[in-house]
Amino acid sequence: MEKRKILVVDDESRMRKLVRDFLVKQNFEVLEAGDGEEALDVFYKNKDIALIILDVMMPKMNGWDVCREIRESSKTPIIMLTAKSEESDELLGFELGVDEYISKPFSPKILVARVEAILRRTGNYTEDDVLEVGGIVMDKAAHMVTIDGKNIDLSYKEFELLAYFMENKGIALSREKILNHVWNYDYFGDARTIDTHVKKLRSKMGEKGDYIKTIWGMGYKLDIDAPQ
Repeated sequence: MEKRKILVVDDESRMRKLVRDFLVKQNFEVLEAGDGEEALDVFYKNKDIALIILDVMMPKMNGWDVCREIRESSKTPIIMLTAKSEESDELLGFELGVDEYISKPFSPKILVARVEAILRRTGNYTEDDVLEVGGIVMDKAAHMVTIDGKNIDLSYKEFELLAYFMENKGIALSREKILNHVWNYDYFGDARTIDTHVKKLRSKMGEKGDYIKTIWGMGYKLDIDAPQ
């Protein structure tokens, strides 16, 4: 089986080596970049990169700007690393399309677990795995969603969130359940993370966004039968 490529971007060589060593042990191929400009060069030269681990604070071009440029043309999953733990930084990352957010210092084992969880979720779809709910059609193999025949552009996390809602149509889902399923068990997030993604997802779905009902004090439910 061909090794999946992970791009590790950090201006600290010791940090890159630490992450690389743990990933290599799990049979990943690791590409490295020491600044934002080099990261984009490596990314554009290697179209088969499966995931990017991206530091925020770097010379020449920071992680936010790298993420913005990559998201203009690619949905490749991105895990953002930062020495900051400000809530505003985390929300900015999710607004830009970051899939996971890890503050330094972190456990390399946890980082690898998150990498594997993301790749496992993106790699386990079969070609006939298509969901249809109320005019919303999701093709998991093609990573594509259409609403009334019109394609909508979703980030990786928005896609996962919508899939979870569609798979559990009519069932009230607590924020804890959503975090555990979409962000995996070791993600220490909070309600604001989910609420931010739901808000963006609803917006992209247009009128169909009203299908996602807020269950006050609990979470959300996809309900196509309730009056809009």
